Amino acid sequence: MTADTKRLRWPAQLRAWSRRHVAWIIIGAIVAVLGVVTVTQSPANPDRAPLSAGNPAPDGAMAAAEILRRHGVAVTESDSFATTTSLLAKEPGATVFLYDRNGYLDSAQLRSLLQAAARVVVVAPGLRTLTGLGSGIHSAGVVPDGTSTLEAGCGQADPLAAGSVSAKGAFLYTGAEAMCYRPSSKDGGMYAATADGRLVVLGSAALLSNDLLQVEGNAALALRTLGPAPDLVWYLPGLGDVPNDGGPPTLNDLAPPWVGFLGLWLAVIAVLAVLWRGRRLGPLVFEPLPVVVKAVETAEGRARLYQDSRAVGRAAENLRAGTLNRLAKHFRLGPEAGAQAVLDAVSRKVNRPAQELRTVLLDHRPRTESELVHWAQSIEKLEQEATAP
Repeated sequence: MTADTKRLRWPAQLRAWSRRHVAWIIIGAIVAVLGVVTVTQSPANPDRAPLSAGNPAPDGAMAAAEILRRHGVAVTESDSFATTTSLLAKEPGATVFLYDRNGYLDSAQLRSLLQAAARVVVVAPGLRTLTGLGSGIHSAGVVPDGTSTLEAGCGQADPLAAGSVSAKGAFLYTGAEAMCYRPSSKDGGMYAATADGRLVVLGSAALLSNDLLQVEGNAALALRTLGPAPDLVWYLPGLGDVPNDGGPPTLNDLAPPWVGFLGLWLAVIAVLAVLWRGRRLGPLVFEPLPVVVKAVETAEGRARLYQDSRAVGRAAENLRAGTLNRLAKHFRLGPEAGAQAVLDAVSRKVNRPAQELRTVLLDHRPRTESELVHWAQSIEKLEQEATAP
């Protein structure tokens, strides 16, 4: 066969191969295009932490941080306690923005921040954080449903200048020298500050978010609270900040040194046994079997059905029953315990009247999906406070 004949046959063979594998060629082309589109359209900023200074999403706080920078405030982001203390050692007059939504920091770390910083602004702290601060500020529940905005109602300069702010779903605090944005004279305030002004507690994370910063006087209150000093440390604690000194020993600490070698040897034996038995059993045979649905898929499917049918009341009853069951198990009340027994146990734990908890957990009936979401957040917050160590 001559070289010219080979050159003539090559295009024909290529066309024949293409016709036989046209389906795989199309699938490969689609996968390649989707891969290119995914890579080119992937977000350049992967920061998605709530109230992060680098998060442009609605629940982020990039807008507030950028406005502060344009007004001459040096905003430095930090995600670890060591970095924050190092920054405060260099700038002792700095303000610290602290959003510890999971309660990672202990009392020693929190008081160290109060001593090192000129001012600490804590956003929506939980029971563990409030206790660790040791400032006498305590949780006083949430802003009543139907209250969308609150007036300053106090003599503090920053709230007075800011005026009314968003209050939907916010938390209230008592025990401070200055309490502003109070729904009534008997309630706590959404803004609480110590007498020297070195500690400020804001009860609303949404107030500083990109989504609601431009609403009412939210921006004014956020910027005046965070911007009095030329340096601001934006601190969002993480799992690495959880102290482990003095904690119970782990399994690795308790296990003898030869356990690691034994575990590896047992893994090798298990793999050999699988190969041995697999060869004896022969190839797999596919048979129609009953479908096993995971519990999480069942829960998500039922939630979608509730959402499609607008069954707000039924969804609220399920959330209420689940919360009461988990609280009863946490306090070891037994299966025969009623709702009032659970409320009494929670009341003793969080130091709040049982009637107030009954209003929040049992008597409230959400009518819309928005109310259901905010109510679910409030009872989740209550459960976290009740089950906090």
